[in-house]
Formats: sequence, structure tokens, C-alpha cells
Amino acid sequence: MSPTADTRTNGAYQQKDRSNLIPFSSRLKEGRALAQDVWSIFNAANLPSDCINLGQGYMNFAPPEWVKNAAGEALNAVATNHYSHPKGRIRLREALKEHYGPQLGRSLDVESEILVTSGANEGQYSVFVAFLEQGDEVILFEPFFDQYLPSVTFNGGVPVYVPLHPPNHSGPHSSSEWTIDFDELRRAVTPRTKMIIVNTPHNPVGKVFMRHELEQIAALAEEHNLLVMSDEVYDSLVFDDNEHVRIATLPGMWDRTVTVGSAGKMFAATGWRVGWLIGPASIIQPTLAATTRIVFCSNSPLQEATAVGLEQATKRGFLRQQRDEYAERRAIITSGFDKLGMKYTNPQGSYFVLLDISSVKWPEEYPFPQSVEGRGRDFKACWFIAMEVGVSSIPVSEFYCEVHTSIGENYARFAFCKDVDTLKAAVERLQALKKFLA
Repeated sequence: MSPTADTRTNGAYQQKDRSNLIPFSSRLKEGRALAQDVWSIFNAANLPSDCINLGQGYMNFAPPEWVKNAAGEALNAVATNHYSHPKGRIRLREALKEHYGPQLGRSLDVESEILVTSGANEGQYSVFVAFLEQGDEVILFEPFFDQYLPSVTFNGGVPVYVPLHPPNHSGPHSSSEWTIDFDELRRAVTPRTKMIIVNTPHNPVGKVFMRHELEQIAALAEEHNLLVMSDEVYDSLVFDDNEHVRIATLPGMWDRTVTVGSAGKMFAATGWRVGWLIGPASIIQPTLAATTRIVFCSNSPLQEATAVGLEQATKRGFLRQQRDEYAERRAIITSGFDKLGMKYTNPQGSYFVLLDISSVKWPEEYPFPQSVEGRGRDFKACWFIAMEVGVSSIPVSEFYCEVHTSIGENYARFAFCKDVDTLKAAVERLQALKKFLA
């Protein structure tokens, strides 16, 4: 029978729509998975062909040569082209132990406290599969990495939103000035709260959570027996001698914290999809059971290359050099915003800058596409900047719940994980914004 089969009623043929015979799960709606998301709206295919992409957070340069060479060697071997253990290749787990053990102040057990995953995102998803029951609440700090929301709701969780509050003074400011209202956080905790997600350095704000902030979060977690997921994928990109405190190192927190890491961010290899989880056996072992059923194992040759990267990163001075190069990139883009006289958040970590676009004005009859109508004002501002100036960015209200959209719609996220020439070209183009500022 054809997709639109004919049926006969009262002697006349009527066409029956067969395009949506099987209803899909309601969880797709609850997690915004079916909504047209920001990535599809600000896709390169929808923007001018010469638009400079500072929206999406992937690099336009390759991983270091010695890491790429390790990948090539792994591809030319036999064992590394076949299944790895679901825990991850032992060489990578040993390298992770050597790299993170001193930072966490403990000797890590490679068999029970380290789990390699298919990117940090899959690792996080597996934690939700392993620990969330229907109706369990998960606290998210806004703005939040957009994958958290569907990952929580797909597994029966209920997101509870606590916004970071931006400073209200004029001029540039540090990401440290985005603050937590701890009374607000405490009110968000209920008997159904199971987990709290901490993202430091933070995407998209660039905030590096301070020790006293993490201590207060830790106290709440201890008081209410919460699991803490500490998303630290930007841990190698902390600037200006800011201290990156791992919440798992605070008193009593190792036993209830899973720390998330990423080779994609560390080695400019976002497409490799190699991530890891570090935590106590009581968290890692249930998560291993979940990830084994989701992906079974992760990419073998690229795990091996990541192991080489970790083994050699310190002796080559790679992470320090990479951090300094990102600091240079940050300076290029923020100097452009300074020339415009626009307010922005100077990030302590990660590779994103939030630009306050509340002063950007456009003609009343400007032809915006339907996809940005009915969303935060930042969607129109980002579209206008992309079309008229030729630099794309991401509207930050996408990373908020509807109730708090008004906080995010003043900002656009610009990624500086691009080469210096690209950033300089973008800054030059952005100077054209002057004529559109109120």
C-alpha cells in the first residue's frame, strides 16, 4: 500500500494520510528535541556563504601534529581497529590516572574509578540513565549547555532552573561577576532533588566557579544527599591564573561527584568523540552498565591517540602553550568589542565571550525569517548581525527556560576557538555594528 493509500467511502475515493501512523514518545517534546533549535536556525546553509562562523564551538584548525600522528599509527595497527573494553582502552585509562590523579589528590583505580565514553555528552547521558528515576529533579544553572535538558528529560528527570545573575553595571566585566543567589539555590532543592550539575569553566558564560561557591554547593549536596555532576570539559582553558577548583576535592565530595572530561576540548578534536568520567566506584560502575548498553565501547584508534596526547602533553608544554594561544585569541575578539564600546563578559575560562547586544537596533520592517519570530530578542539580533555584518553568533536565551528568557536575550555568544586570521577578519567586520548601535 502506498504512503497515501486510497480508501473508498460512500462510493468516493478519499486519500488517507499515512505519514505519521506511529506516535512518538512525549519525552521528545519535553526535552525540546523536536523544536527547531538554535543550531539549525544559525546553520551555515541558512547564512551568507561568506559569513564568518563564531557561533558554533568547534575549531577551524587541526589537533597537534603529534596527536594526529598517533591516530594514524593506531589506524595502521590491528588491535586498535577492533572493540575496546567498555571501560575504555587500558592505555588511556592509565594516562587519565596519571594526569588527573595528582589534581584530585588521590591514586585513581583504573578498573573502577575511570570510564572512557563516546564524548563527554554520552558519558553524561549514561549517568542520567544509571541514576535517574521518573520524577527525580535535576538542578541546572542557567544558562545551561543545551544537551543537559533532553538528556535529563529523556530519562524521566525534571529540570529545575537556577539562573546565574549577570552584573548590572556598564562596561566590560569578568565572568566571575555572574553570581549565584544561594537562597534561590536552596529554595530549588526539594525532597525529589537527585542531582545538581556544575559546569566549570562554564559554557557559555566562561565563569570559573570560585572555591567559596563550590563549598556552598557541596554543603547543600551533603545536606540533601545529592549526586553532583561536575562538567569540567574546559578545564585546560583557564586564564589569568584563575584557580580551577575541582569540587570532587572538597571534603566529603569525592563519594558523590562524577567529574566529566573531554579530549575534544583538550586536543582540538571535537569530532573524535572521546570523553571520560572519573569518580567513585559507586557512581562509575552503574554508569558502566548503562554505557555498555548504549554504545558498548568507544572509538578504539582515537582512544589510543588520546592516550598519547595525555602522556606527552605535559613534557611538551602543550597545555600551557595552548592556553596562552587561546588567551591571545580572547584578546583579539575582546579588543574588537572594546573598539565598538560594547559591554561584554570577559571569560575566565572556556572559549566563549558573551556580548551584550541590547543596544543593537535594526529597521522596524527588517525581513526576519519565521524561525526567529516569537523567540528572545537575541535571536533577531544575532540574525541581523550575521546577515548585515557577516559574523555569526549564538543567541543565549536558547540556554534558558522560558521563565528566565529575559536574562539571556541581552547576550550573544561568540566562540574564539578559531585561528587568529579568522578572528581578526571577524573583528574587522564587526566594526560595522557601530552604525546599528543605539
